[in-house]
Amino acid sequence: MITMTRPYLALGRAMRLATISRGTSIAARPFSVLRQIPRRHLAPVFLANRVPARLFSSTSISSRPSGTVDEELFAKLQHEINVETELGEHEQIPENLKEFLETSQFKLNDKDGMEEVELIRRFGDETVRVIFSIADLNAIDEKLDDPSLYDQEDLPETGELEASAKRGASTETRPTDEDEPEYEEASEPAYPARLNITIEKSTSGALQVEAIAQDGMIIVENVHYHPSVELATAQTAEADWERRGRYVGPPFGNLDEDLQVLLERYLDERGINTALALFVPDYIDYKEQKEYVSWLKNVKTFVQA
Repeated sequence: MITMTRPYLALGRAMRLATISRGTSIAARPFSVLRQIPRRHLAPVFLANRVPARLFSSTSISSRPSGTVDEELFAKLQHEINVETELGEHEQIPENLKEFLETSQFKLNDKDGMEEVELIRRFGDETVRVIFSIADLNAIDEKLDDPSLYDQEDLPETGELEASAKRGASTETRPTDEDEPEYEEASEPAYPARLNITIEKSTSGALQVEAIAQDGMIIVENVHYHPSVELATAQTAEADWERRGRYVGPPFGNLDEDLQVLLERYLDERGINTALALFVPDYIDYKEQKEYVSWLKNVKTFVQA
């Protein structure tokens, strides 16, 4: 009988256990197979379907096509800019406007992109402000496009047209050397530009004058008195509401004629005169053209971006 040492006995038990474990059925150990599969064999299945969020978003934005009208709109805007630039009316301030600013005591406050323009000066202890807007020019254009301005009653009737045609036919028999009266084409009147004039005294409130500059004349419509400068000039809803509720006096045309004349002379001494009435409409033309070209360039830049 062979006697086995302890190390050999341990080796035999280990071999039997290994044989038993290999013979065990898979059905008896349903999860052992999954546990034995390395995770590195499962990872590629998920990686293949995973798209980085940043890569997806950048690709979708960069590949997004522009609108079908973008190029055509861009070309039209550039054409309009070229046309306006060739005219050159917005590039340099006209000489007559420059002369007024150099000779008058008014200082011009004009911010690019804003509709309102302010002229300001000192007269003794008073501050005189004149505010006008290029919006008045656009309002005039809209009124001229209104078909209701053209009254059908002003058009000649059919009978009048026939009579006029007959008279025209009879004139063909007249001698060609007959002197015909010449009519000069009437000059187009300037459009009215609204003025908001404020004459301020630090301790005595302010006078607010509503007027119109047209054809070299200052036409006063109303003269308001405000007990404080803040009430006259504040651009708030509260101040506007308070101004609306105050008694502002009668319309200027209802005042005594001598009083009207004195108030007009009062304004004239403070620079509210013919020179100002000529300056304002011309400056509105200049500024509106400049702002229009700037608007075209801004829209073109946006479409191109």
